[in-house]
Amino acid sequence: MRIVLVEDHQSLARGIRNALQDQGHAVDWLADGEDAVAFLSAEGADLAIIDVNLPGMSGFEIVRRIRSVGKVIPVIMLTARGELSDRIEGLDAGADDYLVKPFEMMELTARIRALARRRPDFQKGTVRIGALEFDRAARQVSGPSGVIDLPRRELALFECLLDHTGRIVSKDRIADTLYGVGSDVEPNAVELLISRLRRKLAGAGVTIRTARGLGYLMDDEAT
Repeated sequence: MRIVLVEDHQSLARGIRNALQDQGHAVDWLADGEDAVAFLSAEGADLAIIDVNLPGMSGFEIVRRIRSVGKVIPVIMLTARGELSDRIEGLDAGADDYLVKPFEMMELTARIRALARRRPDFQKGTVRIGALEFDRAARQVSGPSGVIDLPRRELALFECLLDHTGRIVSKDRIADTLYGVGSDVEPNAVELLISRLRRKLAGAGVTIRTARGLGYLMDDEAT
């Protein structure tokens, strides 16, 4: 998933970003409310984690602004204020969930998974394609010979292509999903990951096709 984190506390933001990246998510980190509105309005995200107390604009106002322009991005709000009135204000502004600081990363990631399950294109539980099985809860890919060891970026690439099975995913979309919008990555980084993933999935009844100038498409070889 491509997650936008809006948090001005640098050590907390780095901890959240690193933990989510270790799970294979791409994380765009912003520390200012105005910047967050501009970024989310222009680029969108699969999910946003937004602190309430930010310079320039509160988290409540960020959510109101992105909802007013039709953005339906799932939002988890973070705050040190646990009063009922604050939670109600956040939910009324358009947030989907609310987490009070301090919190455990395990709880945040569980809430992220819960919101991800609401996505229209989300397939629950174990997903099958070709001779492969992908256990979303365990984030594990298995083939005819057992578990396939995929580093986090290859796993994120597999999940991105799986979520768009039978459809072309542009190289830019893949790069944004794996590294974050505007990340400084080598031009052939996506091609190298595609090549590695193809080798590891060989013989599993799955093909990853290159649509020149357009992107990549993963499908069951039998279709």
